[in-house]
Amino acid sequence: MTGQIRYSIIIPMYNEEAVIQETYRRLKKVMGSIGENYELLFVNDGSVDRSAEIITDYGRWDDTVKLIDFSRNFGHQIAITAGMDYAAGDAIVIIDADLQDPPELIIDMIAKWKEGYEVVYARRTKRSGETRFKKWSASMFYRVLRASTDTDIPVDTGDFRLIDRKVCDEMKRLPEKNRFVRGLVSWVGFRQTAIEYERDERLAGETKYPLKRMLKLCLDGITSFSYKPLKLAGYLGALLSAGGFIYLLSVIYLAIFTDNTLKGWPSMISIMLIFNGFILIMLGILGEYVGRIYDETKARPLYIVREMHPAAGSAAHGRRSAAAARHE
Repeated sequence: MTGQIRYSIIIPMYNEEAVIQETYRRLKKVMGSIGENYELLFVNDGSVDRSAEIITDYGRWDDTVKLIDFSRNFGHQIAITAGMDYAAGDAIVIIDADLQDPPELIIDMIAKWKEGYEVVYARRTKRSGETRFKKWSASMFYRVLRASTDTDIPVDTGDFRLIDRKVCDEMKRLPEKNRFVRGLVSWVGFRQTAIEYERDERLAGETKYPLKRMLKLCLDGITSFSYKPLKLAGYLGALLSAGGFIYLLSVIYLAIFTDNTLKGWPSMISIMLIFNGFILIMLGILGEYVGRIYDETKARPLYIVREMHPAAGSAAHGRRSAAAARHE
């Protein structure tokens, strides 16, 4: 197969040595069955195991394999962004290396793309191998996010999706530092559709999204697409102020017209704790937004590429964007 690359498969990876060989095998089998030009674009997000070494070895004899090797860990969403910057295909597929998302579904995505859809995302109907808390918290997050924003972000979806070249080019124009890729794909619009599947357990290794990273992703999603938390803080402040005023009137009434005057300070301390707690919550919300403004003003690159295999600028990367060049 020679000529223009038809499909770019972006595979972000972080310490996936235990599974990456099987990921490569299944992706090769699926893409080989399609019979069109493709590239497997692995993005090494600062792995400390042999993940990058394994992919580099494959790339020595398989010209469909390319590796973007970060200088350190920049995060999953940034790794996806780097893959989009360097992708050369007419259609771009994002899939994690852990095989929870079945590569075989790419064939169905391509079929939908050929029908004219410009975004084909995978919606999970079942999540195997995850705790009840993980399933419940993920479900709640998507529904809270959907209720908090005017952008129609599909529920029960991850980053596993196919996007058209037009969508990829528009994504490159979005400069956010704290990125929530699935939300940005929804924001740019175009014709979108879903295919449903049952998500498998990880084939091997450990999850790369512990609770701390999940909370970070949730905050990125909510603060990137909604300012309703700020409005909610104002509503709560008004409600508490009204409650405090009513309480003050009741104290005055009891002091003037009854003998049941309040003794001690327990009630006052309770009110102070409520108000002080509210103020700290509001400051925390404001801090999240201000922190993101600070990140944007620093204007640092999203990522730094330590090296490329093969070298960037080869014929396979003829469509490499200016955005990608700035990060080299």
